[in-house]
Amino acid sequence: MVMQHINLQTQMNKQKKGEGVPMHDYILQRVMEVSACILETGYTVRQAAQVFGVSKSTVHKDITERLPQLNSQLAGDVRRVLERNKAERHLRGGEATRRKYMNEHTLPLETLM
Repeated sequence: MVMQHINLQTQMNKQKKGEGVPMHDYILQRVMEVSACILETGYTVRQAAQVFGVSKSTVHKDITERLPQLNSQLAGDVRRVLERNKAERHLRGGEATRRKYMNEHTLPLETLM
């Protein structure tokens, strides 16, 4: 289970002891929650950003810069999910294009004239 990787209190204690780069508690909590969400659901950066109400840039920074400072093993696991999403990106784009053109062909003939 993902929660084995995540011990928010331990991470917060490290920050308070001066280990690592100082980070506000709400950022630390968001980083851990976003990473857990990505691992559990396989969400893309865009999907995770929408769920948490932050920008894609924020999610990307949380995952690539902040998470490795907190938990390198968890960062590696999340990185693998994001790499898989990136490898599948062209398939999702092709499917979206196919659906777009399938819908255009179902328009009534009067609208095409």
